[in-house]
Amino acid sequence: MTRHLDPDETGLKRAAEMLRRGGLVSFPTETVYGLGGDASDDAAVARIYQAKGRPSFNPLIVHLPDAEAVEAYCVLDDTARRLAAAFWPGALTLVLPIRPYAGISKLVTAGLDTLAVRVPDHPLAQALLREAALPVAAPSANPSGRISPTTAAHVLAGLAGRIDAVLDGGPCGVGLESTILDCIGEAPVLLRAGGLPAEAIEACLGASLALGPVAPATAPTAPGQLVSHYAPRGTVRLDATETEPGETYLGFGPLGADMNLSRSGDLVEAAANLFDCLHRLDTMGAERIAVAPIPDHGLGRAINDRLRRAAAPRD
Repeated sequence: MTRHLDPDETGLKRAAEMLRRGGLVSFPTETVYGLGGDASDDAAVARIYQAKGRPSFNPLIVHLPDAEAVEAYCVLDDTARRLAAAFWPGALTLVLPIRPYAGISKLVTAGLDTLAVRVPDHPLAQALLREAALPVAAPSANPSGRISPTTAAHVLAGLAGRIDAVLDGGPCGVGLESTILDCIGEAPVLLRAGGLPAEAIEACLGASLALGPVAPATAPTAPGQLVSHYAPRGTVRLDATETEPGETYLGFGPLGADMNLSRSGDLVEAAANLFDCLHRLDTMGAERIAVAPIPDHGLGRAINDRLRRAAAPRD
C-alpha cells in the first residue's frame, strides 16, 4: 500500500525515515513530482527502475540541498559554479564528472563516469533532502514513458501500490522537468530543454548554447533523452490548426478548443498546465489528440520538446 503523507512535520519525518531505510517516496519539486530513493543504495535504486518500468541504461538525476553538497559528489569547474550560483536552487540539472569513490550507486549513473545533479527550488523538497541527509535519486514519479506527474493524484494514478509513499505538496509550479546541461567539455551543451529557458542560461554565460546530439535509443548519456516519452494513451498530432474527425483539440491562445493550455497565450501558464491537460485527456479517453502550434521560444521550446516526444512512434 502506498501511504499519502501530509506536508507537515510528521509527514516529512516519516518520508525521510522511509528513504533512509531504502524505501521509495514521491515528493514535489517546482518542476514535477520525483520518485525518490537513496542514491547510494543499490537495492533502493533498483526499486526505482522496477517501480517505473524504466530501462536500466537510462541514468537518473540526483537531488541535493545545495551546491556545497553537490561538490562532495561531483567536480565543478568555473562555468559550472557560475551556473550553480545563478540558477540553483532551480530547474537546472548539470551533468558533471563524478568524483572517484563518491559512493553513488552505479545504477544511478548507468555505468557512466558522470552524474546528473540538481538542487530543487521547492520548500518541501528542500526540507526532505535536509531531513533525510542523503543523496536522493529521483526521476519523475510516473511509469516510464508516460505523462509526468504535477500533483500527488497523478503519482497515485500511475504508481499506487508500487512505491511506499507520496508526500503531498500540492500542484507543481513550473510543470516541466528541469533543463539539462552537459558540463563535461569546454562549453556547456543543452541536452534537454526544460523549466529554465535556454535564453536565461545564454544570458548568464554570454554565449549561445550548443545543442547536444540525439542519443542512441539504448545508450542515453543523460536522463530525459529517450525519443518516445511523456506520452498519453491516445496518439498525438502536432501543429494542428484545425481538427480532423475523431480528434480532441488541445489549444493554445484565444481559439475554440476542447481543452486549452493557455487562452491568453502565456507560455508560463501553458508549461504549468501541459502534463495536467495530458492526464485529463487520458481520463476523458481521448484516442486521437490534435495540438495547436506552440511558439518555439522561451518555455515554448521545452513544451514543444515534450509534445514531440509524446507524438513519437512507440515500441
